[in-house]
Amino acid sequence: MTARLLVIAGSDSGGGAGIQADIKTASAFGVYAMTAVTAVTVQNTKGVRAVHPVPPDIVRGQIEACLADIGADAVKTGMLGDAAMVEAVAATLADCAAPLVVDPVMVAKGGEKLLADAAIAALRERLLPRAVLVTPNLPECEALIGFAPGDEAEARLAAAKFRALGAGHVLFKGGHGDGEMVRDFLADGESGAVVSFQAPRQNTRHTHGTGCTLATAIACGLAEGRPLEESVGRAHRYVQEAIRTAPGLGSGHGPLNHFVKT
Repeated sequence: MTARLLVIAGSDSGGGAGIQADIKTASAFGVYAMTAVTAVTVQNTKGVRAVHPVPPDIVRGQIEACLADIGADAVKTGMLGDAAMVEAVAATLADCAAPLVVDPVMVAKGGEKLLADAAIAALRERLLPRAVLVTPNLPECEALIGFAPGDEAEARLAAAKFRALGAGHVLFKGGHGDGEMVRDFLADGESGAVVSFQAPRQNTRHTHGTGCTLATAIACGLAEGRPLEESVGRAHRYVQEAIRTAPGLGSGHGPLNHFVKT
């Protein structure tokens, strides 16, 4: 049977991030993608011009319609926007047994805020306890637990804080860090085990949608029944190649090449 992934996130009119990137990524992995659109954005590679939230009841309806008919082998959340949306999504997923990957989207690549301050508490309390994996970048990690890890020892400490919030595993994305190597840390909050994934930093502005793409690629692996570490490793390689072969579109932060072979 074809693996099924439900993505709950915002739409990117430029096609590089959000729902559009999620569908492209799932298709690259041969996974069937369903969507619950949380917001319609007006954006391109230069930035976000406007955001139009979808009513939470409509988002709830989209989730319920997909789960009741097609079903899902994994669920991934991206841009949620505000506390009401977080609450609605968490409540709707309460009885869903599929593994949940939470990408805590807070700020767009161009710096625009995509998550209201009041929603951070709702995310901590309502959604993180359901997550098999949370995928914060360094600024998102700092917003959620007060600091961002810079090495494996700090990653273990940060993972313990996420574990206290109820999250199982955390992938700390190091793209916002310094240095010629980008290091991501996959940490188990319960055992303290940390696995490092690293790659040379690519000198390019075409990195729009990397977070969405990575989280969705991991969720695809989980939907196929792959172990978490294997799913993360495969997704990491995919994103690095997608950045390396980016088509060079737009005059700002351009999209990745989602059509690379997995």
